[in-house]
Amino acid sequence: MLPLSLLKTAQNHPMLVELKNGETYNGHLVSCDNWMNINLREVICTSRDGDKFWRMPECYIRGSTIKYLRIPDEIIDMVKDEVVSKGRGRGGAQQNKQQGKGRGGAGRGVFGSRGRGMSGPGRGQQPQQPDKKPSKQQGMKNQH
Repeated sequence: MLPLSLLKTAQNHPMLVELKNGETYNGHLVSCDNWMNINLREVICTSRDGDKFWRMPECYIRGSTIKYLRIPDEIIDMVKDEVVSKGRGRGGAQQNKQQGKGRGGAGRGVFGSRGRGMSGPGRGQQPQQPDKKPSKQQGMKNQH
């Protein structure tokens, strides 16, 4: 289960966000983005020591400051049900293999490998046999 899909499912539900500095924010998730930046509404902020409280109509939390999120169990169950109903987890390993993709396969970059522009098959791919036609060498030497 991916964290961002969990957050997308948790929209309009209550959650607790603890920051790296120890502050906590309780509120309803309005939106989130790919960097886990979060908008909350009806927020109660608690200080690091737990002795001060603030009420805010809304707040924005930068994703890089988040230590953890506490999300209700029913949201986690909803995400698990979605994964089961789709029939696969993270994109389906079998499907990627059938398409020739996955871990260094044919879908990777222009040249098919991870190197610096060297053409050829990707990692784990069988090299193709060249046509066995005689070719004329025109005095070019291999310069390595």
